[in-house]
Amino acid sequence: MLGQLEQQPPHVVLTRSEFCFRIACLFGAVLASIAEGRAELLTNAAQVLSLSAERAAQKIPVRVKGIVTAAEPTWDGKFFVQDETSGVFVGSRSNYRPEPGDVVEVSGTSYPGKYAPTISNPTCTKLGTARLPEARAVPIEQIMSGIEDGQRVEVVGVVRSVTPGKLNSDIELVSGGYRFHAKTPTDIEPLSLIGARVRVKGTAAASFNAALRHMLSVALYVPLRSDFIVEETERLNPFEESLVPLTSIAQYRRDLTPGKRVHVKGVITLQRPGEDFFLEDETGGLQVRTRQTGALTVGEVVDVVGFPDFDHFLPVVEDAIFRKTDEARAPIKPARVTVADIQNGLHHADLITLRGKVLDRNFRHGSATMNGKRMVRTVLLMQQDDLVFTASAETQDKRSALASVPIGSIIDVIGVCFTESGEDKKLRALEVLLPEPASFQLIEKPSWLTPRRLLIGLGALLVIAIVAVIWTIMVSRRNTILNGLIRERESAQKELQEAHDLLEERVKERTEQLKFQITARKESEVQFKAVLCERTRLAQELHDTLEQTLTGIALQLDTASKLFRTKPDSANHHLELARDFVGQGQVDVHRSVWDLRSRVLEEFDLPGALAASAKQLTNGSELSFEVTTNGRVRPLPDTLEENLLRIAQEAMTNVIKHSQATRAEIELDYGPQNIFLQIRDNGCGFEQKEQADATNGHFGLLGISERAKRLGAELKIQSAPGQGTLLEVRVSLDRAADANGTTVSETTP
Repeated sequence: MLGQLEQQPPHVVLTRSEFCFRIACLFGAVLASIAEGRAELLTNAAQVLSLSAERAAQKIPVRVKGIVTAAEPTWDGKFFVQDETSGVFVGSRSNYRPEPGDVVEVSGTSYPGKYAPTISNPTCTKLGTARLPEARAVPIEQIMSGIEDGQRVEVVGVVRSVTPGKLNSDIELVSGGYRFHAKTPTDIEPLSLIGARVRVKGTAAASFNAALRHMLSVALYVPLRSDFIVEETERLNPFEESLVPLTSIAQYRRDLTPGKRVHVKGVITLQRPGEDFFLEDETGGLQVRTRQTGALTVGEVVDVVGFPDFDHFLPVVEDAIFRKTDEARAPIKPARVTVADIQNGLHHADLITLRGKVLDRNFRHGSATMNGKRMVRTVLLMQQDDLVFTASAETQDKRSALASVPIGSIIDVIGVCFTESGEDKKLRALEVLLPEPASFQLIEKPSWLTPRRLLIGLGALLVIAIVAVIWTIMVSRRNTILNGLIRERESAQKELQEAHDLLEERVKERTEQLKFQITARKESEVQFKAVLCERTRLAQELHDTLEQTLTGIALQLDTASKLFRTKPDSANHHLELARDFVGQGQVDVHRSVWDLRSRVLEEFDLPGALAASAKQLTNGSELSFEVTTNGRVRPLPDTLEENLLRIAQEAMTNVIKHSQATRAEIELDYGPQNIFLQIRDNGCGFEQKEQADATNGHFGLLGISERAKRLGAELKIQSAPGQGTLLEVRVSLDRAADANGTTVSETTP
């Protein structure tokens, strides 16, 4: 074959650039193969087909040169290529659209395929065109086995049907008892081909189940009109042939020609649209299979031509064509038959009447209607003597006369007898096909006490008995549990009463203990508070009296020291004042210890005490205190006057010691409900964030804060460096009275 290819004149002239490009591609493929360690290269189709599925999956490099034998337009660039060894399928898109007869070089990799190994990832180069390889005449059995997949073969068969298409025709043929399809671009009239004996040359292609890698059938793809050869056609129109009695189809006839159609006529007894119909004449009945569409009515007379054949050892006419006649309808009277007749092989495809008892009923899917919906097939399971058979009819839904037949009834069914024989030629199955759902006659209704109803009744009684037993067991078990719970509850109640009595005794004992402990704790707390209050009071009194006195002594001594040399008389005067401060300090200490009222307040009212204290503290210094009073001066509670005096004395002491002020003002405002004390100086001031506390030896501001808190007063201190200091104390008389009472109660031993 390749020798013939080389003798063909070249049809394609390669330019220098194309030649260099192909050489470079070939060289690159060889280098890539060597780099990947793949020394193997498949160079013909037989080597590809010889690979196992596992080996083909390793993507072995393939380079095959051959002729395209089949390339359908609907294959999207896929094609069969054949060389001198075999043919193989190029199973993925190539870089060009192939045509049968193209000489190509295909470079790609192996692939397991869905049935046989193929070439994938192809790069195709068209080298020219040539005549297709000669088809080999092989037996049809060998073709249908699948071993000729991808090969050009030749087979002879008889055309059974032709389905024209846009690109080609689908022709169904029969050869040696096998049916197969041939795809060919024939333009012959389809009806003239039916029954013709033809010789077909084409590429065998298997259809398969991809999941299982199983072959289903084989089709031949015939690319050229010349490869479809009609050897013999029917000489006469088969409808003009003489009629054959229906029962003679399977009988011996000397003039019978294999593959020739027969002409029969009969009355329609049943039609299953799109599948088959049944005819009957005076000799008997016959099943006719056809693809011809069109509704037939029971009782119509039709002419039929078709191919005689056998199905399950029973005669049938296949691939039939029918046409209606103008003859009047001839109703067929159904023959009443017996089980013995049917078991002897009689009455197949005849219209019969058969009696039987209905054993069961079910529904199945029937044939499809024109609008795509499926009919409902009602099937009755029946029995006569020892034969069990079915009777069925198709309806639009489950509501039909046949579906209303009670189980257990005895009925006569009128329909077509459809039998099936086994290898032993004995009856294997019987089905009566009813033309209509009402094609039956009720002979005897079932008795009320049917086995089904009896079983239902026994089942109901059994269920009731089981429920009663279960209920009795549950009630008994619940009673037992309830009695146990009652006993446990009585025992628990008794134990609870004993525990309650014991708890009451222990509560009484514990209550007495707690009362004693609470009394002792309260006494301890009262004593502790009294000691703490007395200690705090002494600390504050000593700070507010003794320190102020010591400050005054220190101030007089400093003044006396300065005047001792220049003015001895004035120095003595200041020494006398220091002595008076010492005496006053002694008195203040004694009075603080014995919680006595301040001597100053005994001699003066609060404004006078403030003026006296200011004069005494600033005598001989450059600092001057001015005391002013607003409102009606009246006596105040002792604690309020004492604490306000101490707050003012502490503030004056702080002004003298720390402020470096030259002038200070004390303002006392007697309001109807509030007492307002304000002390202001023009000293150096301080940062309020850096106020002294008791941890660094300064107690002044802390003492002022504690006294204000004791009185329930509002304390406000404002100061800043270089801006002096302002101290304000606002006391509510009601809160001061409450504080006075609290203080007395806390300091009472």
